[in-house]
Amino acid sequence: MGIISFLGFTLLVAIIAYLATRKTDETSSDGYFLGGRSLGAWVIAGSLLLTNLSTEQIIGLNGQSYTEGILVMAWETLAAIAMVITAVFLLPRYLKGGLTTVPQFLERRYDTTTKAITSGLFLSGYVVVLLPVVLYTGSLAITTMFDIPELLGVSKNTAIWICVFGIGITGSIYAIFGGLKAVAVSDTINAVGLLIGGIMIPIFGLLEIGGGSISEGIDVLMTTNPEKFNVIGDSESSIPFATIFTGMMLVQLFYWGTNQAIIQRALGARNLKEGQKGLLIGSFIKILGPIIVVLPGIIAFHLFEGKLGAADEAYPELVSRVLPASLVGFFAAVLFGAILSSFNSALNSSVTLFGVDIYKEYFNREADEKQVVKAGKAFGVLLAVLAMLVAPFLAQAESIFAYLQKINGCYSIPILTIIVVGYLTKRVPAIAAKIGMLSGVLLYVLYIILGEIYESVNEFHFLHVMAILFLLNVSIMLIIGKLYPREEAYVQEYTKEVDITPWKYTKVVGAIICAIVIFTYIYFN
Repeated sequence: MGIISFLGFTLLVAIIAYLATRKTDETSSDGYFLGGRSLGAWVIAGSLLLTNLSTEQIIGLNGQSYTEGILVMAWETLAAIAMVITAVFLLPRYLKGGLTTVPQFLERRYDTTTKAITSGLFLSGYVVVLLPVVLYTGSLAITTMFDIPELLGVSKNTAIWICVFGIGITGSIYAIFGGLKAVAVSDTINAVGLLIGGIMIPIFGLLEIGGGSISEGIDVLMTTNPEKFNVIGDSESSIPFATIFTGMMLVQLFYWGTNQAIIQRALGARNLKEGQKGLLIGSFIKILGPIIVVLPGIIAFHLFEGKLGAADEAYPELVSRVLPASLVGFFAAVLFGAILSSFNSALNSSVTLFGVDIYKEYFNREADEKQVVKAGKAFGVLLAVLAMLVAPFLAQAESIFAYLQKINGCYSIPILTIIVVGYLTKRVPAIAAKIGMLSGVLLYVLYIILGEIYESVNEFHFLHVMAILFLLNVSIMLIIGKLYPREEAYVQEYTKEVDITPWKYTKVVGAIICAIVIFTYIYFN
């Protein structure tokens, strides 16, 4: 029954996505890469949330909360503030310039080489970090929930390989052959299912703890595990409280404001008003994220008495224990949709980056839009295969979520640095951007290497190191700009691709969202 409901819901989503995209001209760049710039607020919000809320979040973050408790909710709640900043500051500038990719801005602001280096950093990050992590965590969830090793009579490692390629091939079909609109529509449907299914897990968990009463379950959970409900992390935790004011906000700003896989949804907005509303709707729902990606980990710690073999097994084991058998198939289908969402979103962004920023610039300057799309699809196939080959080896990592966040710093901070300086200054030259990126990457890689050799280096938390390198690289760029300024000040032109009239309630709603986040921290202090 579970398998049938799983296949039925997955097929239904695919059919709806196909019907919704039949009339979109996907032979053009705008049609394929940005859904014809036709996305509304709710589609943007749904796609943003599901692109983010995948198994690397659900499994990885619940694994961390299983170990450390509610303090890891910072990854969710502070994202809401970053989304507000993106809606107020970055999105109006992106849409004014009619951007398809973030590196396009860097080409206009600096030069073509800067754009190509940035696209290369994005692509290397996707293939080495994001895509394999999504595939591995997704495979771990499906393998555990359906007990694939017993079902197929294979080892757990073999089952992981089978699921990795199953998810990878299915996600590639969506992303490479369907374009952004197919991704966004399927995301929105799955987002509804994921929110419903995601909330069901802690509800059933609390009912089991409380003997049929949710309120009693909450009371038992908090009184027997008080250490799990302290939002202030000490120096030994994965998120010391001070990091919230340093690297944590920088990571969030990069992810929600400049990461191509995320911001591409807002770039596909039919106008600025819809884009801003989509980001703010998403940010409000994001505040509720800990209910899905943090609380289940604490419930699992209580139910399994902290005796699971690996923290990343907490969520799938909890689902297997508390969810009624009749709902396992539906929830697995929704989770499968979340897995596909993050995978195909990153893959679609990779196709976009390669086709627009690299192929047309360095391989075929005369290429028409059909050729650019075709080349991007071919590259997407290669990227997907590489990610599928890398993914199963992540079983060796101690904490998938910690691995993801730490390694991301290799490219996130250098890219954020040159974008921020690019928008806030007018005369910093291209050479400053190249030096800023190079120093950012090399110094952070050096920090990681030294941390593997000398344990004492790891006493400097990676989020603090990110903040230090950000300030250092900004300073380097500003000094170069002072000594060797551009001959002409940069002026951003309005391309008139979309209407950039802002939503009149953006700042008010944004302020309310920020206030809620601050109150949450005060309450759990």
